[in-house]
Amino acid sequence: MAATPNLFAHIPGELPAELVELLYAGGGVRCERIVSFGHRSPDGFWYDQPTTELVFLLRGAARLRFADEPSDRELTAGDYLLIAAHRRHRVEWTDAKEPTIWLAVHIDGRRETAVL
Repeated sequence: MAATPNLFAHIPGELPAELVELLYAGGGVRCERIVSFGHRSPDGFWYDQPTTELVFLLRGAARLRFADEPSDRELTAGDYLLIAAHRRHRVEWTDAKEPTIWLAVHIDGRRETAVL
């Protein structure tokens, strides 16, 4: 019997950089598992992605900053956000005591239908 993949398995004890693993790509969708351990965006860096991103925080905690909002957004396990294509954002903080595990689904905006 083949082993079933698990989003909480195989987390390295030390991560010099965020771990980004491609889980699926096809049909205008890309799905990634991202593991952060005290990581944040470099000073002055903003994500400006060509795709819409539906991001789920599965474990840990983080703070995101959006260029068009006055304050950070606090995220804890179970929180999710729909980030429109080209909406500038950055990771201000992730928990350094435990891994922060994200599931990021990037959607080609020309094919999207949002029901959130």
